[in-house]
Formats: sequence, structure tokens, C-alpha cells
Amino acid sequence: MSDSSSSAELAARLRALVERLSPGDRLPSSRELVRGHQVGPATVSQAIATLAAEGLVVTRPGSGTYVAARARRRPNVADTAWQSVTLADRSVDTRLLTGAAPPAGTIPLDGGYLHRSLQPTQLLSAALARAARRPDAWDRAPAAGLEALRSVFAAMAGDGVSASDVLVTAGGQSALSMAFRAVAAPGDPVLMESPTYPGAIAAARAAGLRPVPVPMDADGLRPDLLADAFARTRARLLYCQPAFHNPTGAVLAPQRRRQVVDAARAAGAFVIEDDFARHLGHGAPVPPPLLADDRDGTVVHLTSLTKPAAPSLRIGALVARGPVMERLRATRLVDDFFVTRPLQEAALELLTSPKWERHVRALAGALRERCAALAAAVAHELPGWALTRLPAGGLHLWVRLPDDGDDVAAAETARRHGVAVSAGSRFFPAERPAAYVRLAFAATADRAELAEAARRLALSAR
Repeated sequence: MSDSSSSAELAARLRALVERLSPGDRLPSSRELVRGHQVGPATVSQAIATLAAEGLVVTRPGSGTYVAARARRRPNVADTAWQSVTLADRSVDTRLLTGAAPPAGTIPLDGGYLHRSLQPTQLLSAALARAARRPDAWDRAPAAGLEALRSVFAAMAGDGVSASDVLVTAGGQSALSMAFRAVAAPGDPVLMESPTYPGAIAAARAAGLRPVPVPMDADGLRPDLLADAFARTRARLLYCQPAFHNPTGAVLAPQRRRQVVDAARAAGAFVIEDDFARHLGHGAPVPPPLLADDRDGTVVHLTSLTKPAAPSLRIGALVARGPVMERLRATRLVDDFFVTRPLQEAALELLTSPKWERHVRALAGALRERCAALAAAVAHELPGWALTRLPAGGLHLWVRLPDDGDDVAAAETARRHGVAVSAGSRFFPAERPAAYVRLAFAATADRAELAEAARRLALSAR
């Protein structure tokens, strides 16, 4: 072993030696280890300390280091099998949300967040630093959220919305889970666009709800089939994404917006409007939220800063009117009392900075370029794959595979060729009508990486 060998390497060799010895046997002295392994005394001390912390050896000052008793080294493993009976069928399925980490060098076309080069990291760091300097930064925050931050979210939601209608949440997924549990009861149906966001399917099932698919077309959710679904299931909840829908990128057609809200209102149902892409437009005007035309409290609006900023800015908001807001506030208190104040203060600093609007405009241009680049690369490299639309916002392309395609097999083969894509089956609450894959264009380093991803996909499809 050379002089540059680390204490970790020496510790590994000593573990192997301990395995060959018996409890109570003495290890070589520090001087012998220094000489035998050609390392310094500090390296030996660190290695011995590591093994002692693991319970493999005991040190006796003035005497030496000895192999620990087996009982100390290998404590009995607890028997937790009984828990499976107690927990019964209340499992939470996260397979729709997570997967195995891809090998190094894999190009991520399955990502749901911005690449670091697209994140406003300097702006975020400055906002967090200013927030931390506030004298009340670590005080308890109001359960509903800081009033100033709620006022900013209210202004985003449109005219007629006040700070009292806003509840600050720990990101969009937390808001979604909270809304499902607050509005519906276990066993209830929840209508969803088909396809839809896998996190919504998982959150609904975790809340004990039954996702019921409602088909879409090029103009978004079909109001005629929505009305039929309300009548057939007696559902009291609809989850939808009217703007830059994930995964298809569709925007609900203007003439359908009122029809969707009216259908829910006639059924005495709530609409959870997931407005995750409010700041992810590609330059064209973003349609106003459904909430803007709702005066009866039918729409529960959900938005988040995570997608347009950075994954760890876990700040979002729910906007609602009437008793449902009281229910949401009560759920918040039971769940976690309030969202951490420093992060709320940082979000407020971010949103009130002139640089935030500049970031959103720059992001729109970058997303538009990446979207076009990936679409062109897929069309060139994979002529048999059909792009459903070139979206005007969002982070993804929705691509239909050839009629004999298998989306799960295609995703697995693509991973073996060094590119990660999302199998379309994850996005359907029930059976899928065809094979699709979702391709993300915002999680990669640049357009050159998108072109390389398309080339690898073509190789995997042969």
C-alpha cells in the first residue's frame, strides 16, 4: 500500500483480517500497521476508529486493539414480519413516481425538472441569503402562510382572489395530496384526464380514492364524456391540467373551459386545477386559470414554484373559496402545522424581484428552442414515432410508438442504450389505448445532448 492510500482502504483490509480472527484476538500494533502497509500514523488511527465505531474491534489504552465479541459485531436482526399483517392492504405504491437510478452517462429524457443550467441559481441563492437575514426568519409562520406571499399567489390567480383564499403548501405534490384527502373520502371515485400526471394517480390511490379515466383529444378533456362520467360514477371530484397538460402538452380549448366547470358544478363536484406549468410557457400567452371564471367555489386551484425554479424550492399554493378552504387549512394543521418560514421568505424575495420576470422570459425562449430541437431530432432519427403535437408550453413531448410497439420494452431498451425515457403506461389511470413514451427536453445539459439522445433512441429501436 502506497503513502497515498486512504484510511478507508486500510479499514477494508483490516475488516478482512478481523473476519479471519477470533473474538479477543489482538490486531497488529499501530507501529506494525504503519510499517506493514506503508501509511502514516494518522491513517492507522482513522482506520481503527472506523472499525471501533462499527463495533468490530475494541481498543484498550496501553494494551492494543482486539477483535470484538461476535454478539457486539453482529446484533440480532429484528423480526418485523408481523408488520405486514398489521398494515394489511394500505400500501402506498410509489412505482409510478420513482425508478432505479440510471447508469452514469445516461441522458435523462425522463426528468421532470429543469437542468441546473436553466435554474435561476444565483437569484435563488441571493433570495435565500436575504431571507435568512430577517430578524424573524426562524419564527413560526402562520398556518396559511405568510400574508405577503399569499398576496403574490393571489395576484397570479387573477382578479377577485385575495390572500385569504390562498394556502401556502410545501410544493405541488404536497398540495395535491392534501387536496385529495380534504375533498374526498376513501373509496370515492375521482375523475382524471387520460392520460394524466402519474403523481396524481399515486396520490389519489394513497388517499384511498379510485381514479376513473376521462378521455382527451387534441383540444383537451372532452366535456361530453366528462358529463357522462359524472352521471355514471356520481363522482364529486375532477382532477385536470388545463394548461400544457402533462404528458400531452394539450391546452384546454377556450369553448370547453366553461363546459368543464359547468359539468362539475351541475354534479355538485369540485375541480382540482393543477396549474403546474403557469410559468413554463414557450413565449405565447398562457391562458388564464379556470379559477378566473369561477365564482361559485367549484375550482380548487393548485400551483407551484418548483418546476420553473428548482427542485428544492418546495413552495406551492392552493387557492379555494368557501368551506373547502377551511377544510384545507384544518388538514394543513393536522399534517405539519406550517411550511418552513425561511423557504417562504425566500420564495417571496424571488417572486418580488424584477429578475424573476426576466428569468421566466429567458426560460420561455430556452424551452422553446429545446422543444423544437428534440422534436426535429426525433422526426429525423425515428420516422416511425409520431409526435402528437408540438406543445406551446411545458417540459415534455408525447410520442406515439408504432402500432406494434411496447412502451415498457422500449423504455427498458432505451436505458440499455444510454437514454432514459418514461413509458407511457405510467400515465394512464386504466388501460392504455396505444403505446406512448414521454420525452423530456428540459433536464438535459443542452441541445447537443438532445440530438445525441435521439440518435441513441434510434439505435435502441432497431
